[in-house]
Amino acid sequence: MVDPDEGSPTPRRGSDVDEPGTSGTSGTGGSPRAAAASGTFSIGGDMTVNRLGYGTMQLTGHGVWGPPEDRVAAVAVLRRAVELGVNLFDTADSYGPHVAEELLFEALHPYPDDLVIATKAGLVRTGPGQWSPVGRPEYLRQAAEMSLRRLGLECIALFQLHRIDPEVPAEEQIGVLRELQDEGKVAHIGLSEVSVEELRLGQSVATIATVQNRYNLTDRASEDLLEVCSEEGIGFIPWFPIATGELARDGGPLADLTEQIGATAAQVALAWLLNRSQVMLPIPGTSSIEHLEENVGSVEVSLTTEQLDALDAMA
Repeated sequence: MVDPDEGSPTPRRGSDVDEPGTSGTSGTGGSPRAAAASGTFSIGGDMTVNRLGYGTMQLTGHGVWGPPEDRVAAVAVLRRAVELGVNLFDTADSYGPHVAEELLFEALHPYPDDLVIATKAGLVRTGPGQWSPVGRPEYLRQAAEMSLRRLGLECIALFQLHRIDPEVPAEEQIGVLRELQDEGKVAHIGLSEVSVEELRLGQSVATIATVQNRYNLTDRASEDLLEVCSEEGIGFIPWFPIATGELARDGGPLADLTEQIGATAAQVALAWLLNRSQVMLPIPGTSSIEHLEENVGSVEVSLTTEQLDALDAMA
């Protein structure tokens, strides 16, 4: 199994969200606390984060296996993200495995008071680029306990089921997450790569605070799920958020539009996501401070109604 995580044009309004700031297209994203301009969202109604987050998958080795080539640089990227106002960090025990969680602890512990770490469990690794779902309740419980240790936490702010294991009843997998929540080891529960039907099943067992599905300019297969999340105030974390594919080729429709806007393709892709729904929480990942600052610069990209319509039509 291959896991490629991280990787209405008018925003819906809700009582638990604030609109993102838009201050033109000339900024670099390098100013202190810049990510705050993305607006805020309250995960589970009580855990407020800036909507533009950061995904840690790219900090590991090739194939999301092993340590980074430059550990010092990886730590520097995480610390720079905090300086830029990013306070939602998405990770998983399978990234490395364990490497990304360990890097978060090394770089950021003791954590700022407003920092939220969202981790995941439910995929095991047998080698670079290889992923297999394991949803046995005893395994998920052990994974949570080990993530707590690696991250130096007493409670995981957002614990996500990385994939539903088809060999184990979904109710049992989500049920053990609910048990961990009742025990105070998990604050909020999320699901990853689910359908609307699977979300409904999950909601019959526990309160689901977020879902994390692939969603970007070129892949909108989860549009129906996004609509449900927008209506119900469930955080929607799009992985692979800056994918643009052939749209960004020289002379392509996105290339022409980015030139008009005065921003990069990645910035426009992220700005489009932030405008797509107020529950949208993009988590672009990178191992480069330069690209991190470019991504955060997306909060300064102001898109007109006509530009949003053009981006919508590119699917």
